[in-house]
Amino acid sequence: MKLFDVYPLNNITITKASGSYVWDDNQVKYLDMYGGHAVISIGHTHPHWVKSIEEQLHEIAFYSNSVIIPIQQQLADTLGRVSGKDTYQLFLCNSGAEANENALKLASFHNGKKKIVAFSKSFHGRTSLAVAATDNKNIVAPVNETDNIIFLPFNDENALQQCFEQYGNEITAIIIEGIQGVGGINVANNSFLQLIRNLCDTYNAVYIADSVQCGYCRSGKFFAHDYAGVNADIYSMAKGMGNGFPIGGILIAPHLQAKHGMLGTTFGGNHLACAAALAVLEVIETEKLMHNANELGAYLMEQLIAIEGLQNIRGRGLMIGFDLSDELKDLKKQLLFGQNIFTGEAKPNVIRLLPSLAITKMQIDEFLEGLKNAIKVIQG
Repeated sequence: MKLFDVYPLNNITITKASGSYVWDDNQVKYLDMYGGHAVISIGHTHPHWVKSIEEQLHEIAFYSNSVIIPIQQQLADTLGRVSGKDTYQLFLCNSGAEANENALKLASFHNGKKKIVAFSKSFHGRTSLAVAATDNKNIVAPVNETDNIIFLPFNDENALQQCFEQYGNEITAIIIEGIQGVGGINVANNSFLQLIRNLCDTYNAVYIADSVQCGYCRSGKFFAHDYAGVNADIYSMAKGMGNGFPIGGILIAPHLQAKHGMLGTTFGGNHLACAAALAVLEVIETEKLMHNANELGAYLMEQLIAIEGLQNIRGRGLMIGFDLSDELKDLKKQLLFGQNIFTGEAKPNVIRLLPSLAITKMQIDEFLEGLKNAIKVIQG
């Protein structure tokens, strides 16, 4: 049987991983500055994470949400404390797309409205409603198309204000990434997020903070939206939440009421997923990884600015992007195959850096040396 060919693949087979490094089947070592799309939050195969999953596996791996699962409440309590959102409610699922799907559905249940505001270059997932709110026609099938989505320019306050003046009473929710990931590391302005909060309050709409990629301390705060000093109604999470173990969730403000049957999941919140997610939060706390993301992210950006040929360096914490000139368009390929460094990209010419939050200064310096070498090779 063939695998369904939907991924362009690098000719590399990773067989081992530890911390910020991975090794292929030829024992070649690579520095991982991408973490599998921002998934690796505390480092590959962190010992505490491995131990937590292993211990849970020996107890019970799965039972359905038809019974009390105490580790779900442990996760909720820890997440509330670490995120600072302890008055919120937690619904657990399996992925970022599912988190956003449930967030949008919950918003419509709450206010009975249908229209959703999303933004240019947004990415919210590949499931039905999440992909409809994603600004990429190549991944929206005809069955996903709906006139309930309004796309506006990112960070355009006038366009947002005018949209609400025209459609405000029909809008159920605004969904926005605090920092766009797939879109190219575009940071939402604080004033833009504050306007979203004000408009949602005025028109009884729900502010959904898509934190799937920019959440879980990646930006140097628990949620990138926290920089604006306002609270969203729903925060969606996944990616770094499980450090590689599939888990997602939404944090739900107290005024959004639950009703039996309105949301549901078979595998969401299973024992193993919760053990993985709980271990992630414990490591984030004990190893002070939010502080590490702040400090080393600032250092990395400062060093990148000094490298000739890189343009528009941007981001927060350890979520950083920069543009490339046409001359450097093959930089990602040269980094991977010439310098043994994994990075990400955004079309057409953006390099994305999303390393483990536990990365060290020495490893960042290793990356910077490899980056300079790669540029030299390309420039001849």
